[in-house]
Amino acid sequence: MKSLEVIERVTRKIAPGPAPAFNEAHVVKALEIIGNYRVVGRIRLSKEVGLGEGTTRTLLKHLKNEGITRSSRSGISLSEEGERLFSNLRDKLSEGVEVPSSRLTVGSFNIAILVRDSAQAVKSGMEQRDAAIKSGASGATTLVFTGNRLSMPARADDISVSIPSLYNQLVTKLKPKENDVIIVGSGENRELAEIGAKMAAIRLLKSTN
Repeated sequence: MKSLEVIERVTRKIAPGPAPAFNEAHVVKALEIIGNYRVVGRIRLSKEVGLGEGTTRTLLKHLKNEGITRSSRSGISLSEEGERLFSNLRDKLSEGVEVPSSRLTVGSFNIAILVRDSAQAVKSGMEQRDAAIKSGASGATTLVFTGNRLSMPARADDISVSIPSLYNQLVTKLKPKENDVIIVGSGENRELAEIGAKMAAIRLLKSTN
C-alpha cells in the first residue's frame, strides 16, 4: 500500500536533525484532523494529536517535505496529494471510536478501529498487540468479522454471544463487513489507546501487502 510507504517516510529522520519524536499513528491522526477540519491551526493540531508544539512543527515540516500539506494565513490544509493519501487511508481504516472496558480489553480506555478486508492477514493477533504495546499502549485485541460473527483469531467464541453489549456497540459504530477486522487498542488514557489501536492497524495493513 503506497500510502503506508509515504507515512513511514514522514517518520524518518531528516539529516542532520534528531530522530522524530512521533510515529506513524501520529501521522495518521494528524491527517485525520487536518482532513476533517479542512483548515486547522498548529496549536489546535498539536493539542488534538497529543504532541508538543515543537514536535508538531517537526511533523508539519516532514508532511510539507512530502508534499502532503500546505500552509497559509488561515492554517494548515491538505494538498491535492494529501487529499488522495487521506482518501486512500479512509478506504482502509476507520477513525477510532471509544468503547467500554470488557474482559477482552486490558486498559481503562479503549479505542476501536475498523481495518477493511484484512482478515486474511491476521495470524494470532499477537503482532497487533505487540505493535500497540511498543507505542505505549497497554495492548490491543484483534477481532475478525466473518459470518456475522466477531471473534478473536483461532477462537470459536462469538462476541455477540459472550459479550453482546460490546458486539452491538462495535457493529453499530463501525459497521463491519465480511472479512473486516476490528482492533481495540487499550491504554491508561484515550490518547495512548488510540495511538495503540492505530499502530496495530498499520501493522496489520503492512502485512497485507
